[in-house]
Amino acid sequence: MVRYLATQGITDKSVLDAMLRIPRHLFVANALWDQAYADHPLPIAQNQTISQPYIVALMTQALQLTKSDRVLEIGTGSGYQTAILAELAKHIYTIERFPQLSQQAQKLLQAANYSNISYRVGDGTLGWPEEAPFDKIIVTAAAPEVPRSLLAQLADPGRMVIPVGGRQLQMLLLIRRENQEFIREELCACSFLPLVGKEGWPEEESVESKSP
Repeated sequence: MVRYLATQGITDKSVLDAMLRIPRHLFVANALWDQAYADHPLPIAQNQTISQPYIVALMTQALQLTKSDRVLEIGTGSGYQTAILAELAKHIYTIERFPQLSQQAQKLLQAANYSNISYRVGDGTLGWPEEAPFDKIIVTAAAPEVPRSLLAQLADPGRMVIPVGGRQLQMLLLIRRENQEFIREELCACSFLPLVGKEGWPEEESVESKSP
């Protein structure tokens, strides 16, 4: 998997090394272990997914993480992306709206001896204001537009990676905050599940988007 990513434009050695160290199969169901290192998303509990390795690597690389960074992650999911962030940054604040996913991820990550992660169950679109500002923000669900609360909680300078667009297809954006200005850069087209919350998609539209 890591050798493949290195041929696809992932050049940050720290990201590749982190992905080499973390056993991705532990973050998916046992029945899917044979697919854990293939470059495609996989289902997890609560009708959610673990992103394909390339997207995980691309988003992480775009953040340009340092060991002094405080990072806000929206969408804990299975905890795989969280583990990679925890390898590369000082402290991770991760928010998940499904209690079951948050609890499962916390159990896995604590068993792996990550002590630099704080967990919250709630509306990720509102961020974690009492811990702001964050040097980096990563959003692993698709928003119709960038939540204002997250922009307000991004440090200056700071970097945010977030998919923005419709309920089916989006553009992965890198947002850099520099001198009180927000500079947007398009990274690639993508398809994420909806970011549900006060500053994202309403619950009913999220459910509708999953229908055949």
